[in-house]
Amino acid sequence: MPLPELTRNAVHVLPEDGLEAKLALGRPLRVKLGIDVTSPDIHVGRGIPLQRMRAFQDEGHTGVLIVGDYTTRIGDPSGRSAERPVLSDEEIESSARTYLDQAMVILDPERTEVRYNGEWLSKLSYAEVVRLARTITVARMLERDDFAKRYAAGEPISISELLYPLMQAYDSVAIEADVELGGTDQLYNLLAGRDVMEAYGLEPQVALTTPLLLSWDGEKMSSSVGNNIPLKAPPEEMFGRTMRVPDERLPEWYRLVWERELPAGADPMRAKVDLARFIVSRSWGEEAAREAEEHFTRVVREGQAPEDVPEIEHAEPVVHLPALLAQTFGESTSHWRRVIDQGGVKANGNAITSYDVDTASVEGAVIQAGKRQFLRIRAA
Repeated sequence: MPLPELTRNAVHVLPEDGLEAKLALGRPLRVKLGIDVTSPDIHVGRGIPLQRMRAFQDEGHTGVLIVGDYTTRIGDPSGRSAERPVLSDEEIESSARTYLDQAMVILDPERTEVRYNGEWLSKLSYAEVVRLARTITVARMLERDDFAKRYAAGEPISISELLYPLMQAYDSVAIEADVELGGTDQLYNLLAGRDVMEAYGLEPQVALTTPLLLSWDGEKMSSSVGNNIPLKAPPEEMFGRTMRVPDERLPEWYRLVWERELPAGADPMRAKVDLARFIVSRSWGEEAAREAEEHFTRVVREGQAPEDVPEIEHAEPVVHLPALLAQTFGESTSHWRRVIDQGGVKANGNAITSYDVDTASVEGAVIQAGKRQFLRIRAA
């Protein structure tokens, strides 16, 4: 595979000519990507460096996926304005299992080596931690943009946060990485890995960063905000979220996610549908993508009910709709009162104007709550 394919969409490949020198070694390279399991999913934005790892794997190299079970106990401060909360062991283990399942949507399992950094970090003695800490100065640490801003603002920075890039760097020592991948927000940590590897007498790794994919709202994708597309989200949800990408962001999404150029003069709606089908089919297959497109056309574009409408049992003679809808779809009862007041709750296409309706009058009817949520009520 030519070098341009390995470095497709890369922002940094450091040092210059470093990757060419690694490839000239004539052996499979160890290509590292660390995951900090502080959230329960991998979204399409986090999948971009995984795509680079897959490119290396397709050329016969080994992808080394580092599950940061130990470093997650600190929390990566990259891009953060405050210290991250510490997760429990149970939360870390659950997220790690979910992460690995999602990562294999993109990676080749046969060429993926999965390692937990607790294997080596949990065994470091105090003397070894001190040795590691000598490899980088505090002044160098404070060159990081996030630390610099917090320090200038007089905000606290814990010693544990300062240790994070050193621990991530030591991962590279432990697995003898040739290349480390990450988003542009990880550049400092990747370069710190080079320094630490050299201090331990190893040939430093090459640092390769990829862009951060902006969501449909123009912000960085975030699981906590919900402006993301998890790699294992339900197909209909993946399709619908992809269709929210604004026209002006389509070239970026095509280039970074699908790794192809948006065709010149492409119809934006058709281009979004094609992109959504690719994203869904990569995770769930062509049939799931076809069904997701049909669902989107029926429910969103045509305003019809989906083929499968969930049924809710109700034992009382009267249904208090705000409470039922809040329990079924979330939001508050006051929210659903407003939706009813605005004519946004319908039974078989007819607006419901009362908060309380006889169960018998709506039993079996398709109730539409807002634009895209549907249910049927069945008397218990």
